[in-house]
Amino acid sequence: MSKLTNLAVIGCGYWGKNLVRNLRELGVLGLICEATETGCLLAAEIAPGVPVVDEVAGVMAADVEGVVIATPAETHYTLAMQALLAGKDVFVEKPLALTYEQGEALVREAGKRSQILMVGHVLEYHPAIVTLSEMVRSGELGKIRYIYSNRLSLGKVRREENILWSFAPHDIAIILRLTGSLPMQVAACGGAYVQANVADVTITNLLFDNGVRAHIHVSWLHPFKEQRLVVIGSRKMASFCDVSKQLVLYDQRVEWQEGQPIPVRNDGQPVAFPSGEPLRLECRAFLDAIDSRRPPLTDGRSGLQVLKVLQAAQHSLTIGGEPVALPVNLASGSLTETIK
Repeated sequence: MSKLTNLAVIGCGYWGKNLVRNLRELGVLGLICEATETGCLLAAEIAPGVPVVDEVAGVMAADVEGVVIATPAETHYTLAMQALLAGKDVFVEKPLALTYEQGEALVREAGKRSQILMVGHVLEYHPAIVTLSEMVRSGELGKIRYIYSNRLSLGKVRREENILWSFAPHDIAIILRLTGSLPMQVAACGGAYVQANVADVTITNLLFDNGVRAHIHVSWLHPFKEQRLVVIGSRKMASFCDVSKQLVLYDQRVEWQEGQPIPVRNDGQPVAFPSGEPLRLECRAFLDAIDSRRPPLTDGRSGLQVLKVLQAAQHSLTIGGEPVALPVNLASGSLTETIK
């Protein structure tokens, strides 16, 4: 258990309520900032007795060691920078910011002040993803050839950010972790069907310099929920379904026999992984980072890499799906220009 007993959460809404619940159960929640009546009622229900303020200034002036930010994406940079300047360690939900330049400024400020900056890429803490990452690093799958990730459902449709910025950061973070590098090229296409200029469906393709390819399909206009990650290696293949909570390893591949490519098929074998709520593990990682003063797995630099890919994908989406080479240097823009 962390030595800390005093963290603040800004935002007790759709996702923030889950952070409030976990931090209260861990015994480290000292303050909540929430401006809406609905959020205040929810905070009182989940964390009775924890003080609630309606102004961010109250958090920055409070005697809290760390600030957890669970607010709309367009506020992340401003709130995270305010918290860093106030001398607080910071956990900010994904995405880190809305432009690479903003994210870079946060990473630079945190480094200058030797403060913790952590990004909420919660699936990197999922025990199944951790187990899969270990399988990839050990070489059990052989040389990684191809990765795809589907994150599909009906809703929650957002107005302040498109599907790429809402759903895809999780998948980008995992793929970058599995490949261990940034892609050399990003291309994205999609469609806006519910609201003009706000993409509801996108497909993003990543090409890495070692020949590995990955694609990410995200949508909030889908008849059923699917959250699946598939990794194709030269020796074996693996699939993780977050809906059924199953990680399956397939001893399948293609071998050449007498000049012909022959599929080798075997039944998939379930892979056991430790239990644990990913968000609880993520919260503990933030507390451990504050205590140890060591960067967490999903530190600011990790979030910055995800942001670089996101921004390149958004640029490709804006220009009709044309590939964008990395590193990409896009000018900072308005919310509409950046994420819609």
